[in-house]
Amino acid sequence: MHSSLTLCIRYQIEDQRKVSVIHYYLKAHEENPEFWRSQAQKTLQSVLDRKLNTNVAKNILFFLGDGMGITTYTAARILKGQLQNQTGEETVMTMDTFPNVGLAKTYSVDFQIPDSAATATAYLCGVKTNLNVIGVSAAARNGVCKSQKGNEVTSILKWAKDAGKSVGIVTTTRVQHATPATSYAHSASRKWYSDADMPDAAKRDGCTDIASQLLKNTDIDVIIGGGRKYMTPKGTKDPEYPRDYSSRGKRKDGRNLINEWQSMKIGKVAHYVWNKTDFDAVDPETTDYLMALFEPGDLRFEAERDPNMDPSIVETTEKAIRILQKNPKGFFLLVEGGRIDQAHHAGRAFMALHETVAFDYAIAKGLELTKEQETLTIVMADHSHPVTFNGYPFRGQSILGKSPLWATDMLPYTTLMYGNGPGHKITNGKRPDIQTKDYVQLSAVPTESATHSGEDVAVLARGPMGHLFQGVQEQNYIAHAMAYAACVGADQRHCQGQTEASVLHSTFTNDRNAAGVARGSVALLGSLLSVLLALAVLV
Repeated sequence: MHSSLTLCIRYQIEDQRKVSVIHYYLKAHEENPEFWRSQAQKTLQSVLDRKLNTNVAKNILFFLGDGMGITTYTAARILKGQLQNQTGEETVMTMDTFPNVGLAKTYSVDFQIPDSAATATAYLCGVKTNLNVIGVSAAARNGVCKSQKGNEVTSILKWAKDAGKSVGIVTTTRVQHATPATSYAHSASRKWYSDADMPDAAKRDGCTDIASQLLKNTDIDVIIGGGRKYMTPKGTKDPEYPRDYSSRGKRKDGRNLINEWQSMKIGKVAHYVWNKTDFDAVDPETTDYLMALFEPGDLRFEAERDPNMDPSIVETTEKAIRILQKNPKGFFLLVEGGRIDQAHHAGRAFMALHETVAFDYAIAKGLELTKEQETLTIVMADHSHPVTFNGYPFRGQSILGKSPLWATDMLPYTTLMYGNGPGHKITNGKRPDIQTKDYVQLSAVPTESATHSGEDVAVLARGPMGHLFQGVQEQNYIAHAMAYAACVGADQRHCQGQTEASVLHSTFTNDRNAAGVARGSVALLGSLLSVLLALAVLV
């Protein structure tokens, strides 16, 4: 029987054979301390040479990697390099080039670990809220329509539209999903995609589904993602999958929201498309409005996408920017890499990392098409996932491969694993061997779907007022900082050349101080009474 050490050595020899010639080239340089000193000095000088960009942001380009926690970010960096035949660890992602870095605290008002609805309400609307609700404050209750009324909060997308800017959403999920929906909808449940998903009581109480609010609440110039079936009457055949009953329309109210959207745009150049051929034919220079819904539900994973039917997130990002940037007042665009999260829920690290790499390429396209002096670009995650990066893998070893160390059960394990999820597979006391593209990473705890995790997430910024996005902040701060930089919403101080606290802020501070004084007075009175009682006892 082989010892664990023997197995490690054997595996090390096998793995080292796979390491590219580039690795040995790098190793020769990296063994020289001057390599690292020179690299560090260049980096230091570039930091010293930075100048603050205090312009008013004409445009806001907001990239949201759903579920893209620090582990996902790091692992995707390595994968991106390895897909280019590099060792991977030293790869520079587009995200890595952002000079301003901070952390955001992701907890919701009612839970230690949040969902995408609560987090989106925080970073888009500037208000923390409860799990499962979108565009409403924490005074609203999950699934309770009546609690929604009067507790609606608006998003930075609406603030930008009210300021005369063009606005758009691009997502790899359905456009009614939590992140994009929070930019335009108010709902006591993130799951009320169409009226068919709502309880009768909610409809009687006057609440409306998310898909219908896409047309009603804010005049959005560009809408790109999936979600066709929530827009059409029940039983409507899908143009791409006419024989698939699960892809057919869901609406019980008989409304065809796609047709309604088109009729609302009469007199404008408005295009509705559902396939890549028609999408490619859309001329951004002459287009006022675009609705592109490429799937009945969420889009396909990047690794499984049919490039003849569905455009990539790079292509959709480019089309959106080219349409929106014609507005001389600027634009706000939300781009969501939404299926990073869904892959992690399924325990499929392969898919999650490939989604993240595609997301990074979309960020690069966004930077290419805009000017840094006038465009504030933000990249962040809403929350993380319980994925771990472990096992002392060799330099350049596949990020989706096995650790060189073997476990005490004499079986290998992957470098990436989950704390919980569907990958908990123990048969006759043993774990399965590994792995393929569809491999579900091992998890410690069996759950149908991997949960989120609650650690802080990275916030990356560049462009006008990018230095505001530093330090460790509450997640709802992000919306306020973006609005300040672009002079949208209530806080107009930046375009007025002011930096002192606004009246609203001062009032809040004074109210809080007054409350503190009142509490202090009550406490002092309580202490005096305690002393008097003690004296009485002594007497």
